[in-house]
Amino acid sequence: MTPTTDTTTPHATPDNPRLTVRGEAHLDVEPDIARIGITITARGTDRRHTLADLTHRNTLALDLLKTHGTAVEHIETGHFSITPELGRHGRTERVRAYLGHVHITAELADFTTLGELTTALADLELTRVDGPTWDLRPDSPAHATARRQAVHEALRRAHEYAEALGTTLTALLELTDTGTDDQYPTPQGARFRRAAFSTAPTDDEPAPLDLEPQRQHLHAQVTARFTMAPPRL
Repeated sequence: MTPTTDTTTPHATPDNPRLTVRGEAHLDVEPDIARIGITITARGTDRRHTLADLTHRNTLALDLLKTHGTAVEHIETGHFSITPELGRHGRTERVRAYLGHVHITAELADFTTLGELTTALADLELTRVDGPTWDLRPDSPAHATARRQAVHEALRRAHEYAEALGTTLTALLELTDTGTDDQYPTPQGARFRRAAFSTAPTDDEPAPLDLEPQRQHLHAQVTARFTMAPPRL
């Protein structure tokens, strides 16, 4: 059976019946990557000192990420800001402090170090860690597997309908792919935050977190249109 383009009979007729079916596939697969977000904060009464403090803490976080080598596949620095906080002084407003933020996103493919890295980052001063969120790569073989299963399901259903009518399929007219998508909403993972503006040292290192990857649910759907031999009704 081969795809054809019907130019002689634009519409279905009793002598040229058509069949449209839908095929779906659902897969639960392990994720390929984990993402964590790191937000670093600094606050002070002097703008330059606040910026220097923020730069120092940002360097500490980046160095910590880089110590994990190839386990961290991608590091990206996002939003950065230094914002004055205003306070009233008599009838005028004055800057009472400066608040700085910088956001880093890291992607990991080696999940064995994820718990250790996340805990170490969360232990840094004035650092918040959000995540992890789990995902598949765009070129993950799971996407192709889901699409193939959806096509096989559409073909199976089409043959079943044709058999029920006492006829056979003759040609594929059209195959529409609606794509694969991740059906799980990405939940907000564990969030960690050290006590605000705490500078108290600690001798005990926190135990690494045990973070289990969340399986990804893939859904693929296709619509197929066939021509059939006239059924024997």
